[in-house]
Amino acid sequence: MSQPSATVLAGRAPAQTDASAEPRTLEAERPPLIGEDWLAVLIGGAMIALVLVGLRPAMPRFAWGSETAPLSGLTALPNLTRIAQIALLVLGPVLVGASVLRVRMVAFLPGLLVVYALAVLAQVLAGYTTAAAWGLEYVIFALAIGLIVNHTSGVPEWLREAVRTEFYIKTGLVVLGATILFNEIVQAGLPGILQALVVVLTVWTFCFWLCRRMRVDDELSTMLASAVSICGVSAAIAACGAIQGDRKKLSYVTSLVLLVAMPMMVLMPWIARATDMSPVVAGAWLGGTLDTSAAVVAAGEMLGDAGRNAAVVVKLSQNALIGLVAFALTVWWAIRNKSPERPSTSLAVIWERFPKFVFGFLLESIAFSFLVAGPTVASTKSLVTGLRTALFAMAFVSIGLETHLGRLVTTGGGRPAIAFLGGQAFNVGVTLIVAYLLFGGLPNG
Repeated sequence: MSQPSATVLAGRAPAQTDASAEPRTLEAERPPLIGEDWLAVLIGGAMIALVLVGLRPAMPRFAWGSETAPLSGLTALPNLTRIAQIALLVLGPVLVGASVLRVRMVAFLPGLLVVYALAVLAQVLAGYTTAAAWGLEYVIFALAIGLIVNHTSGVPEWLREAVRTEFYIKTGLVVLGATILFNEIVQAGLPGILQALVVVLTVWTFCFWLCRRMRVDDELSTMLASAVSICGVSAAIAACGAIQGDRKKLSYVTSLVLLVAMPMMVLMPWIARATDMSPVVAGAWLGGTLDTSAAVVAAGEMLGDAGRNAAVVVKLSQNALIGLVAFALTVWWAIRNKSPERPSTSLAVIWERFPKFVFGFLLESIAFSFLVAGPTVASTKSLVTGLRTALFAMAFVSIGLETHLGRLVTTGGGRPAIAFLGGQAFNVGVTLIVAYLLFGGLPNG
């Protein structure tokens, strides 16, 4: 049986594969001045540099719906001003990057403003008291908004120009590096690090094996296994870069990850409480299985301080493995896919394949761990996290705008989706066992 085509994986019917079905740019006529990976490093680094030199607007508040956080506070002029300032700090460098990519700015600029506005709307919806209590965070609303637009009015051509999921996520990952600190990983202790290593190795191997058993191609299997075992969308992006994979397959994986994450975010804390699970064990379980850091924090809050802290420790340890896994996948893929044109796996070949935005992630992590003064790291953490959130929200809106739900279950006869669900089920079970063994899983009371 043939493998799913790139067109189908993109969520578009084969009949729509003409030029009008894709974002129109001048890239074919005028190549970008620099590759997207290196550009993400430069743009993400520029945002961090602006923060370090003193451009530090106050973070806006998105919480509302309670007596302590009324709606009037959300719509007050000072808060709207802060939202606009963060927008300038994010969109300014992004526009510079777009000019380097040689996009059609006349379409990209209005499209970018719409994508960013929808990303802000997602954060506002996630800030509602009831949504926060249920652990429904911005990535879910961002994806839902994109899907609603895509399945109702459709995505106009001018908006497609700004739908650049990978660019936003890669840049966000570079910014994320500034919040992954080596001393925090060490302080997390051996159990958190051990759980991350055991889960990543075990779950990745099983999920890849299951995908291949179900006749899913190597590229898609690698991305699915990485997404399940490490940290969802971010890991899938890193894996795609490491193996130079099909971007349309990546869009399929990221959509699948987020849709499966929605019920998990709500059900797993409920199961932990219903079974009287130790908060620490439950936190380690959530941190090792939920696929976004924001989801981990939101779900961990339902378990109390001890549960939340354990969840964050484990997720932080897994996030820190992105660079190592990307390097390992680069070497493995180069060895696995030798060709007459490239019979060797030299350092030059490995460097060519290595996703450069992961290099930027590592540089930011090293800089903020060892070079930037501690007080500066502490005082800028909230702002840096806000910048990363804005970029990721834009990415998840973009994912929704280019995803058709029906294709997620029909692509490849449904085999990739079934393999992903099987891998995720295995992940949930293995992570729970490891969490009990490493964090002392005794029930409360």
